[in-house]
Amino acid sequence: MSQKRLAIVTGGARGIGRAIVFTLIQQNRKVAAIDINDEMLKELKDIADQKNAADDLITEKLDITDSKNFNETIERLADEHGGVGILVNNAGITRDGLLMTMKDEDFDKVIEINLKAAFVATRAASRSMMRNRWGRIINIASVAGVMGNAGQTNYAASKAGLIGMAKTVARELAKRNITANCVAPGFIITEMTGMLPERVLEAAKQIIPMKKLGSIDDVAAAVAFFASEQAQYITGQVICVDGGMAM
Repeated sequence: MSQKRLAIVTGGARGIGRAIVFTLIQQNRKVAAIDINDEMLKELKDIADQKNAADDLITEKLDITDSKNFNETIERLADEHGGVGILVNNAGITRDGLLMTMKDEDFDKVIEINLKAAFVATRAASRSMMRNRWGRIINIASVAGVMGNAGQTNYAASKAGLIGMAKTVARELAKRNITANCVAPGFIITEMTGMLPERVLEAAKQIIPMKKLGSIDDVAAAVAFFASEQAQYITGQVICVDGGMAM
């Protein structure tokens, strides 16, 4: 196996994914960031250069709904780097709407990207993890998947699915020293939340016991913990990074 364990992060080019990429690099990992946005991947490379982390970053432009290509990419990365040590299923989208007016295609697309692609990645990465008898699978779920959220039937279902999948994978792979856990963020400051009106953000803060939004680094720190040796006896669990919303 290569000196540094390979970590794969889907949706790794910006926001929470970007924070996870650099936190894992700081944890002495080689990280492959997979994303569909070429411009964001180039920006990620530039930031890695500035941080003197370019040698530990791999970027892959990929549509993760192309299951065949996605599977082949993960297998190639595993072959090139002595296996996949860590998989972070972070990529996700929203197509919000009330149940009665939600279109089939909006439900299907969210499930395809948020849940099915995570299944494809987990199945592919787990093969080398089983051979190496070591692995960390970390799904980025959401408090919406824990407690539900009006207007997000599709998103909440996909995130609850990630939790159920992680718990099942944890049971199947535990004997091979492979853990599977979830990080469930609440309201996190990202480019998306930055576009929301101030009144919406203030209303969100009122339902958060800590009365503030979290940061992308808060989420990345939870991922880094699950990826570490300190979490080697923790599997099938969910950490809510949400300021107390889902307690």
